Amino acid sequence: MVALAPAYVGRGLSAFAKATADRRSFSGGWSDPPDTISNVTPEISVVVPLYDEEPNVEPFHRELSRVLSALGRPYEIIFIDDGSRDATFARLGVVYASDPHVRVIRFARNFGQTAAFAAGFAHARGRLIVTSDGDLQNDPADLPRLLELARDHDIVCGWRKARKDAYLTRHLPSVVANWLLGVVTGLRLHDNGCSLKVFRAEVVKPLRLRPGMHRYLPALASQGGGRVAEVVVNHRPRRFGRSKYGLSRTFGVIRDLLQLRRLMREAVAPRGDSPRLYEISEILESAQR
Repeated sequence: MVALAPAYVGRGLSAFAKATADRRSFSGGWSDPPDTISNVTPEISVVVPLYDEEPNVEPFHRELSRVLSALGRPYEIIFIDDGSRDATFARLGVVYASDPHVRVIRFARNFGQTAAFAAGFAHARGRLIVTSDGDLQNDPADLPRLLELARDHDIVCGWRKARKDAYLTRHLPSVVANWLLGVVTGLRLHDNGCSLKVFRAEVVKPLRLRPGMHRYLPALASQGGGRVAEVVVNHRPRRFGRSKYGLSRTFGVIRDLLQLRRLMREAVAPRGDSPRLYEISEILESAQR
């Protein structure tokens, strides 16, 4: 693993979205095939789970789109609405209607962050898959540095060295959990819980994930000898809403540690029976894009 220093470092859809969206309803898991919706295959797929993030959708999309457009590389943004109870899906309809790079997957109910990432991986078409939270705490401005490192690494992980979270309830439990994960998996990272990561598609798309395993994606994906880098990234205070996802669920991590080596083996085992992670109620995308 390479660790790098900081220097390297409303509810209804719009009429347009309703008219142009290709909607399908089906149950899904890691084995769902990706869809082809454009004549230009994206090089970069950004996967963003959202759960009750209505006020963050549009500002995050603006920031992310500005950074990705400046790269001059073909990209797509896949938003997964993980059963939101607010108007997150309506806000996603607005950005979908205005941006041909956007695809939206809506879950039938809340299935959790692992399921959301799994759905995004299954539908991603890029050779590089970026993961990020959509709550404005991850900074899209860090993406160019992570993508540059991905030229020579299979997995690039963000490290929120200066976290803007409560120390006792989030930061300290995260430090403990990360240390334990390093001991058990052999992959020592400062911040397994940072969602801002870049993966080569071939190391994450085949993974057989189970609920809660998004916390261990670098360890799971690196089992084939993948090259891993970790780089300090910006972490911003939450502006709207409250956190729903996070590594600081320390008791869940400790429980998983008791069986993590087995789960790691199963994640890369030949395909067999696997739990259904999610059910998709709706997809917004257009064959005309």
